[in-house]
Amino acid sequence: DSTPAANIGPLAEALMAALGTDLTIACQAFSENGRTVSKDQFFVGDALRSDAGMRQHRLTPMTDANLVRVLPAHCQGTVGTVGLLRHDTLAQGAESMAVPLDNLRARGVRLVVADAVDNADLQRLASGAVQWPLWVAGSGLAPGLPALLAAGGSATLDADAAHLDALAGPAAVLAGASAQATQAQLAQWISAGRPALQTDAAALARAAPVVATALAWAALQTSAPLRYATTGASTLASTQATVGSAQAGALVQQALAQIAQGLVAAGSQRLVVAGGETSGAVGQAPDVALPRIGAAICPGVRWAQAVRAAGQAPLRNPRQRALTSGNFGGTDFFAEALGLA
Repeated sequence: DSTPAANIGPLAEALMAALGTDLTIACQAFSENGRTVSKDQFFVGDALRSDAGMRQHRLTPMTDANLVRVLPAHCQGTVGTVGLLRHDTLAQGAESMAVPLDNLRARGVRLVVADAVDNADLQRLASGAVQWPLWVAGSGLAPGLPALLAAGGSATLDADAAHLDALAGPAAVLAGASAQATQAQLAQWISAGRPALQTDAAALARAAPVVATALAWAALQTSAPLRYATTGASTLASTQATVGSAQAGALVQQALAQIAQGLVAAGSQRLVVAGGETSGAVGQAPDVALPRIGAAICPGVRWAQAVRAAGQAPLRNPRQRALTSGNFGGTDFFAEALGLA
């Protein structure tokens, strides 16, 4: 989501066309995790997102935290013009959004970056846009939505919607991110004496049997194994120089997805996956019809259980996944997610 080849703009354009809407909000703020947007600048804590570890990202380095500048580079069609809904406007209340948004629409703006620095801002955004058919947003904008939709009569609340089965079978962790948070989580896991084995992009490039080796190693472990491709900045730069940035990333994600499928086939019921690209690769497996979303493990990360669609046979091996971008959770997140802490 941070390079000209990213998919947020094209997806927004396609969905806006399909839904027949000509304006939508784009807001990446998630204040509980320190993600805020102020005067179109994306922050993590007190640092610009481009200065908070993302500059060295394996596949999508973020070198510009100005979302009004970043998003148009994605767009090829009607969403070529991006505008800003400023915090001083939003602070006046949800009803204050209407006129500025109409003015932006009249200027040809179709995608509006919204400032938001806390949960109150996000609640005002949700209230002002609750009836819109599309939001382009992080999960920070979602918590207030069910009650707003229910109050408007367009949804009902299901008290059992977040119920997941209590699975006690084998579990594993896959870490593909090189984010600073994931590096700290990996270090904590290893320092606690828990099993971990590295996936090396250079070995994959040599066609070494990395996946088979990983699955054989995992089968020997008596506690949850962790397979990782997480590296520090210097090692990552060396690997990218040797293998190629895009090639290294693709090899790692493909391998981790194959390892995930092998672990599930061998009986693993719970997988914790760290890394946006890794989560996407693992999520491509053709074994899930619908997910049921459970309660939060930490802000921004939840367990999801695979279930079959109505009329299909139930899964023989119930399974759950906790997918994270690699930037969320404390240093003991992996153990906490699996109930080992």
